Amino acid sequence: MATNIAEIPVRKICCIGAGYVGGPTCSVLALKCPDIQVTVVDRNELRINQWNSEKLPIYEPALEEIVKQCRGKNLFFSTDMVPALKEADLIFISVNTPTKTFGLGKGRAADLKFVESCARLIAEVCDRSKIVVEKSTVPVRSAASIVNVLKANTKPGVSYQVLSNPEFLAEGTAVNDLTNPDRVLIGGEDSEDGKKAISALSWVYRHWVSADKIIEMNTWSSELSKLAANAFLAQRISSINAISAVCEATGADVSEVAKAIGLDSRLGPKFLQASVGWGGSCFQKDILNLVYISESLNLTSVAAYWQQVIDMNEYQKSRFGERIVQAMFNTITDKHIAILGFAFKKNTGDTRESPAIHVAKHLLEEGAFLHIFDPKVEKAQILLDLDQLDEESSISIHTDPYEAAKGTHALVVCTEWEQFITYDYQRMYDSMLKPAFVFDGRKILDHSALAKIGFHVETIGKRHGQSSQDHNWTGTNGI
Repeated sequence: MATNIAEIPVRKICCIGAGYVGGPTCSVLALKCPDIQVTVVDRNELRINQWNSEKLPIYEPALEEIVKQCRGKNLFFSTDMVPALKEADLIFISVNTPTKTFGLGKGRAADLKFVESCARLIAEVCDRSKIVVEKSTVPVRSAASIVNVLKANTKPGVSYQVLSNPEFLAEGTAVNDLTNPDRVLIGGEDSEDGKKAISALSWVYRHWVSADKIIEMNTWSSELSKLAANAFLAQRISSINAISAVCEATGADVSEVAKAIGLDSRLGPKFLQASVGWGGSCFQKDILNLVYISESLNLTSVAAYWQQVIDMNEYQKSRFGERIVQAMFNTITDKHIAILGFAFKKNTGDTRESPAIHVAKHLLEEGAFLHIFDPKVEKAQILLDLDQLDEESSISIHTDPYEAAKGTHALVVCTEWEQFITYDYQRMYDSMLKPAFVFDGRKILDHSALAKIGFHVETIGKRHGQSSQDHNWTGTNGI
């Protein structure tokens, strides 16, 4: 990009927060904007050390190569926050906004304590004007809170413009989502200074994003658009999962139904893959936030509508666990079950709100012994998610899928890792106790081939080896 140096509005960027948003976002920024120095700061020394090491704290396809290419040139990771903030022209706030666990809004509202502490730190240390950008997913009108904190603590002669620039990253495809975004939203004030700030951030993105994909709007619309997008995506998955229950009860095949629905040009095929349920750090948190906002505005019917999207997801996870027990002669006490996949989706090591956690806990409560394998999730994380301080006799974590399957009664697929499709299931079958079961919670395996091997196969949205006439139409066994 040929730009006179005097026209460059942003020379240095600082990002507070080296997590799933800040790390990948700034790595791609550094790659695409070699004329801008990008520094990611975080108080978590371990996390920063990992970003500066050969083993990054998160796994995303292609991220490691980008970090290695830019790190030490125009991409830096540091715990020394003050100089990075002072030098920056533009500051991203990319800290965690977890759901509150106590007090007003417990279990639904977003906890903005980290966002507020960032605003206080910026006002405390900065002695010249800055553009502050909320990158974290926040409730509508959060920018107003940041503005109020900054104004109340601003030093003489210093001013701030606060923008909303929500991320639309899907874990597992974060690098592609950043390099080839569907859109970039920038929300700000409708004032001369606000427009200048929007223009400056837009200039950064125009290094690699076409101008027609950079959408400028007011701050509140930008904030709400993020929550609404995640709510709509989760809603589609919950909708097809609701239909999957009807399919199992009637003899229909949810894959065939989804294909028929997806061919409608008004709907399209995306996010119509029935599964054991959705997970991740965003969907549940953002919908709960939307529910809380709606209740706070006395929009009770709106709140109830979005709450049902979450309730259907919980129902789907419970249904799958109950189906495993039912298929295995209504008892899994002392039976050995291999769980393939613990991350909430493929191509990530993230387990936040993973359906596998819900399923595993259900099976443990029923008295099963679990053998767990995931190619990217660390043993310590699995034990933490299952509330185990150390590996117990009822849980064993494996680094080899064939070892995980050996001597078990069933395989349960909870994550759609592509490598699961290519495994030698004859080898697994030969090492398992009989009858051997496969429960495909992601509908990724060749069920006919598995049945020919000898497996008893159960999957989401379909009953195998049973015609529609065989079903109990009262719905009592349509789990």
